Amino acid sequence: QVQLVESGGGLVQAGGSLRLSCVAAVRFFVIATMGWYRQAPGKQRELVAAIRGDGDTNYADSVKGRFTISRDNAKNTVYLQMNSLRPEDTAIYYCNADAGRDIGTYWGQGTQVTVSS
Repeated sequence: QVQLVESGGGLVQAGGSLRLSCVAAVRFFVIATMGWYRQAPGKQRELVAAIRGDGDTNYADSVKGRFTISRDNAKNTVYLQMNSLRPEDTAIYYCNADAGRDIGTYWGQGTQVTVSS
């Protein structure tokens, strides 16, 4: 059974930082594109950042220069370092593992991030 477990969410003041972690109990971690998505109340889930197995990354325009995604293949873990947080970053953040059509795409349960003004 595929399991993604996020941690690191919480309440922080605007301008502060948080680091999210996602441990993926999956054998295909090294080949999977790992991503962080977020969903705010009343809004659709959106991609925040993603990192491919070769380390290539992409970010939503709204977080470029503030967030950094990284991965540690030895620990089956992906991280999202979030700096200069804004109230509009408030959302539930979800970890995603995309290993392609043959293996599938999997989601974590989400972790709440709340940024107060």
